[in-house]
This record gives sequence, C-alpha cells and structure tokens, in this order.
Amino acid sequence: MAATGTGVCAAGFSPILRSNIFPADVRPKLSVFASVTNRAVESVILTEQEQRKRAPTVWDNGTFKNKNSTANIREDESQSGGLSLRDYLELSRDLIARSDGGPPRWFSPLECGARLKDSPLLLFLPGIDGVGLGLTLHHERLGKIFDIWCLHIPVMDRTSFKDLVKLVESTVRSEYCRSRNRPIYLVGESLGGCLALAVAACTPDIDLVVVLANPATSFGKSQLQTLIPLSVMLPEQLRAGLPYMLSLMTGFPSTLLMATMEKRLPLEQTVGELSKGAVAFSSYLSVLAELLNVETIHWKLNMLKSAAAFANSRLHAVKAKTLILTSGQDQLLPSRDEGERLRQMLPNCEIRTFNDSGHALFLEDGFDLVTILMGASFYRRRRHRDYVFDYLPPSPSQFRKIYEPHRWTEVAMNPVMLSTLESGKVVRGLAGIPSEGPVLLVGYHMMLGFELVPLVSRFWIERNILVRGIAHPMMFTKLKDGLLPELSSYDTYRKMGAVPVSATNFYKLFSSKSHVLLYPGGMREALHRKGEEYKLFWPEQSEFVRMAARFGAKIIPFGVVGEDDVGQLLLDYDDLSKIPYFKASIEKLTDEAVKLRTDAEGEVSNQDVHLPIILPKLPGRFYFLFGKAIETEERKQELKSREKADELYSEVKNEVERCIAYLMDKRENDPYRNIFARLSYQAIHGFDSEVPTFDI
Repeated sequence: MAATGTGVCAAGFSPILRSNIFPADVRPKLSVFASVTNRAVESVILTEQEQRKRAPTVWDNGTFKNKNSTANIREDESQSGGLSLRDYLELSRDLIARSDGGPPRWFSPLECGARLKDSPLLLFLPGIDGVGLGLTLHHERLGKIFDIWCLHIPVMDRTSFKDLVKLVESTVRSEYCRSRNRPIYLVGESLGGCLALAVAACTPDIDLVVVLANPATSFGKSQLQTLIPLSVMLPEQLRAGLPYMLSLMTGFPSTLLMATMEKRLPLEQTVGELSKGAVAFSSYLSVLAELLNVETIHWKLNMLKSAAAFANSRLHAVKAKTLILTSGQDQLLPSRDEGERLRQMLPNCEIRTFNDSGHALFLEDGFDLVTILMGASFYRRRRHRDYVFDYLPPSPSQFRKIYEPHRWTEVAMNPVMLSTLESGKVVRGLAGIPSEGPVLLVGYHMMLGFELVPLVSRFWIERNILVRGIAHPMMFTKLKDGLLPELSSYDTYRKMGAVPVSATNFYKLFSSKSHVLLYPGGMREALHRKGEEYKLFWPEQSEFVRMAARFGAKIIPFGVVGEDDVGQLLLDYDDLSKIPYFKASIEKLTDEAVKLRTDAEGEVSNQDVHLPIILPKLPGRFYFLFGKAIETEERKQELKSREKADELYSEVKNEVERCIAYLMDKRENDPYRNIFARLSYQAIHGFDSEVPTFDI
C-alpha cells in the first residue's frame, strides 16, 4: 500500500492535523494533540493564542518557569505524573488493538503540552513494532523543548520501506519550507534508525539532526536474520510463540523488574507494582500474539532486512550531525559494534554507550533523552547552538543520577562551606549567596578542578541554585582526533550548564540573571606547578568587571583550600617537559585543543595541555569561603572607566587571596580535618550528620 501525504482517521485513533495530513490550501490554524488512554482517545484543540499563553518564557537561575504557573520545570517526576514502562505497555496494547490496515500517519502526544518559543520539530520514527509510542517516558520533558510528531505504522499496514522513506522525506521538506531557520530532529530506534539515515541521505540540503538508538543497520549480523526462514519452517503449533520470543528478547521483563526495584518501595508496594507490571506485560503480549501472525512477522523481518540494506547503501550521502545511542546488553542487535562502525563512516557523528541497557533504550528507567541531548550539546533551536538559552536543567531525579558517581567526593572530602552575610558576618552554609541573579562567583581554581563537584552540587542541594560555569572550549570542540579525551568525558559539565568561554556567552548569562562561575586563572591555575598551590594566575586586564557592571551583577570573590590534603604533585609540567615521551605527548595534546589567550602576556598565556602525575594522600578536607557580595548596580557609570574597573578588579583579586589565607589559617584548628576523625564522628552521630569544624 503506497504511503501518501493524506491521512485517514482510523476508528478510535486521531492523528495530528498538520501539513502532511491536510493539503496546504485547507490546512487548519489549529493544533490537535491526540493522547491514547486506557479507555478512550482524548483530543484537546488549542488556538495559537492559547498556546502562546501556555508557553514557558521566563528564565530564572538557569530554569524555565511558566508565567501562569508556579510549577517549576525542575519539579520531580514523582510529582508531575511521569509515565512508566507499564504505562507504555498499556497504551501500546490499546493502540495495537484499535489498529487498522493503514496508511501510516503522524500524531502528537497530548502530554507534551506547552513548549519553548521556536522549538524545533522532532519526528520520532518507531522500531519494528510501528506503534510510535517509544518516547512515552520522555514526552513530558521533550515536549517542553520540541514540537513532537510520532509516526504510527498500523500493524497490518504493508507500506514498503521505500514508501516510508518518501513519506518522511515529504514531511521533512514540507516542514522545512514552513520554517527554514529551525532544525528538524529525526529520532529513530531500530527500524526507525534505518529510516532516519535513509531520509538524511535523501535530504543533505536540509538542516537535520539525527539521533539513533540501536539502529537496525546491523540486521545482517544479528540473530533476527535467522528468524526469517524460521518463521516459515516452524510447525503451526509453535508459530504462536514467536511474538513472545521477540518480546522477551527486547528485555521488557527485566526492565520492568529493575525499574520497580530501583524505586526502593516497601515490600508490600513492591510486590503490588511487580504484579501490575506482570499483568500489563501479559495483556500486551496477548494482544500482540493475536495480531502478529506469522505472515505479519515475516513481512516485518523482511522489511528490516531491506531497510538495513537501503540505509547502508546510502551512508556516504549522510551529512547531518548524528548522535548514536548504543546499548551494551542488546539481545536483538550487535548495537555496540554497530555504533562504532557507523561512527567511522559518518562524517559528523558522536556516540554514547550505555553498558547496562537493553534493546529498548528509550524505555529504560532513569534514561532521560533530554539530559543526554544537553550533555552531548545536541539541542539547538537555530542553525547554531546557543549554549545559554538552548539549555534545560536536569530534573531533580536526573541531578541525583548525575551526582551519584561523584558522591564519593562529599564522603571523602566533607567540604566546609562558609559564606558572608551583608553585615560582614561569616556563617556556615551558603546563606550569604544572593538568591536572585545576576551573580558572578570569582575564585581560585584548584589542581584539575577538584573543587567543582562539591561547589556546584552544594549550590544545587542547599540553595536550589544552578551555577553555570565558564569552561574551556576543549570541553565542547575537538580540532582533531588524537590524545585528548572524547567529548563524552565532559558530558557531566554540559548537563550542569557549562558554556564555552566567550564574551557573547558571558553577556547572555548575565542577561538571563544566572549565577555564573568564573576562574580568571583558567587552565594555567588548574595545572599549576610545584610550589604554586594557592597562587593566582590572573591576567592583567580586568576581563570581567565592566561586563558585570553593565548588568549590575553582584561579584562574590571566593577562596578554596584542601588540594594539598588530597594529593602531592609528583611530576608537574616542568618535570614532564624534560622527558621526551611526555614532551611529545604535551605537544600533541596542545595542538589538538582550542587555544586561548594567545595574545596575553606572562604565565597566564602558558596554556600547554598536560596531565600532571599526582600521588594520592589520605583525604583531608576542602574548605570554601565566599566573601561579601560586591555590588555594581550603583556603580555602572563609574565602572565604565578602565581605571576604576582595574581598581575593582584588584579589589576582587585581593579578596580571593584573603579568603584563601583565612581558610589556610583556620583549618589548622579543625579537629576533623583528618578523614578518620570525621568517620569516627559520623559513626557515633550518623553518617548524614554535619561534621563540625573550626570556630568561625
């Protein structure tokens, strides 16, 4: 059955009414959002004016808010009604049961709700099931930053793969003509991955971003290929078991089990959740087995085979930026190896591997596609990414997942946070930090940035403030492949809102009233030599003062000490440069990295990239002191003068040095500076108790 641009509304299912459903001359000025529930299909029609009222438009400390609601986007999923794998199974069962003979059509999920202005279009291309609900667990978060269309291919539809390509290509071209300034995202899983690559190959002139989850381009090397002859040879009485076997191979049962266990509910609730999940899975399988007869399975497997061949033959024509998401425990396809193969063949491609995940990656509990896109810097609303405004903070649950691998720093170093109130009084905690931005935190950069995790996490946990760091461009761009770490190594920094250093990004952060973290000493300070601990390497120019004054930002100088209590510098830059092997490595690393401050004078211009060798110590303790906020609001005119700006710059630098000296003196009187003393205290008072420190 040929796939066309016209849509036929099936009984019990309402597709989105958009350009590919209606001819251009009768296109309605409405958006119809269809949501399949357990009992019925519900539709909500919103006028363009109503949609604008609902659109989130306000930035506040790095988070988006809706003017008409006090609900914050960083609200926990448990409070916002997030869906689960069980919901996906129930929704899929109902949609499959209502399925007709075609043709394929688009729909937009109701739960996506309002989104940002100028949000790009996201076309979700489903796997072999064709249901189109594979992003069910992500609709709510994705719907805040994308205009989402999902492709539904009815079970009994017999549209060929080539016609599916034509359908999606037609949609892409139609929507691109409507809005040439925004990119179009193709998100495909399994079969949908082949479809996305094929469409990208056919539309090299269109601004596409391709996201592939375990693409079926490796079908020829998978176990699934053996099912094609098997589906014909099996005795009649055994053929009914094929849908069950395929579903088990996707890993749904184990995913349901792990998702329930990770909630750490009381035993009675855990048993209840597992029972509900088992019932949902059993019901889903019964419907699947009823509709997926051997002929249908045989058709779909042959489509997979032709899709893989079609996509592989056109990889050379794919120019779009591509992100490949692969699973380490995929039982259907050799996805990990395939991801590496595709990365070598596609010119503008990155890969992220999830070692403990199965084939149905988007249905894994804890997997958040928005956070992955933010970490990989793959989200943008225009031709070029805006690192400040094209950013969505992680949800509380995602923050916990990001923070968990680094939690050991909290346990090992047990940082002491001190801040200064407006009265000048030093207090423990971050009460002295202004809640409203713009705020500029300026301080000392420890060796290798040891202080970053406790600083950023404490601001989030204690004050619900997202600190956005000004980072080196090497965390965002590689000039060439070589010795530098993969960009994925820096995903955590990007997930937490880091931006590459530039005057433009600085300006935008202040204009959005953000809390900005700046290290004027940069790489030279973070890679200091022996005997240079706690020495500032700031440039002569007052780089940040006049920009901060332009927006009336509060400047908070801070000092941090403790790096000498966790490690001893064994071989520094000077030592390594004398060893031929390491000298050659330093030259290669430096050549691969984006260079900064090439016109600066003095030591701050020494930006050679290297990894010093550090001898670990039994962990001591980190100490932070945030000085009194320096107001610039009333001094805007005065600080336009270079001379006055230089004076304030010196004042800030002196205050950072004073904070460091204060902490180095005070820590000598901390009875809990040693890790064993802290562990003894926590063993008596509880491991969640706050360990005392020196008298303030």
